[in-house]
Amino acid sequence: MNDETQKTSWWKRLSSGLKRTSSQLGSAIAGLVTKRKLDADTLEDLEAELIRADLGPAFAERIAGIIGSGRFEKGISPDEVRDILAGEIEKVMAPVAKPLDITARPFVILVSGVNGSGKTTTIGKLAAKFRSEGKKVMLVAGDTFRAAAIEQLGIWAERTGASIKKSTAGADPASLAFDAITAAKAEGADVVLVDTAGRLQNRAELMSELEKIVRVMRKVEPTAPHAVLLVLDATVGQNALSQVEIFGKTAGVTGLVMTKLDGTARGGILVAIADRFKLPVHFIGVGEGVDDLAAFTARDFARAVVGLE
Repeated sequence: MNDETQKTSWWKRLSSGLKRTSSQLGSAIAGLVTKRKLDADTLEDLEAELIRADLGPAFAERIAGIIGSGRFEKGISPDEVRDILAGEIEKVMAPVAKPLDITARPFVILVSGVNGSGKTTTIGKLAAKFRSEGKKVMLVAGDTFRAAAIEQLGIWAERTGASIKKSTAGADPASLAFDAITAAKAEGADVVLVDTAGRLQNRAELMSELEKIVRVMRKVEPTAPHAVLLVLDATVGQNALSQVEIFGKTAGVTGLVMTKLDGTARGGILVAIADRFKLPVHFIGVGEGVDDLAAFTARDFARAVVGLE
């Protein structure tokens, strides 16, 4: 598959995956501005619809101001609103659309997130991506609380040709991380992907365990982890904001992966997160397939969210 075909294929998956978000937003915009002048009430209603789409209050207020500027008491078409919205979303997202650069060897990636966010599947997809680039990959089954997670990661290791370090259910994940990084250095691994137990951001003891894993890693590799990815489930909407805040403080999150954008009408939450936290967004997922996780691009996302071709 050539680059152009790949880009077209991903665009189709992205726009299809964000269809629920773009349809809801498009219908709301059309219902508001068709046959109405841009008066204060219309702009207020528009702002409310943007907030309902999880784009965030600050962003929604800004957009309403931009749309109203110079057009007050005039008509505006839904397409014009969508064009303005796409442009403003792109402005917010462009600074955070950053690739995950592999800058060390082994490059240790700690993957965190709450239960059900899609962490283990994301690790598998990342392993497939790095393996396709010819990198030697090690998976670390650090979610020792769930036997199913260890088993799931083992399947991904077989499928992608990555090596795996695992222990029995209930083992100390920090010790496992220490042993794994020691082995990765000895074996010449390029990338080490460390799974962690899904934890609620309001459970202090689980969050402190995450800090312990980082501390212990640094005994064997002082610069590790080189990246701390937070996997977010788009379907949780506003709750994702508190996850970014608390995991950021505890685990030192360096970048985000947003999954399940195909399962929600709340894809706008990624805009609110970028607007507020300015953290790099490395990858987004729009399906279960191994190819449904791709590097984040601001323009494509902005156009897909508002339903532009």
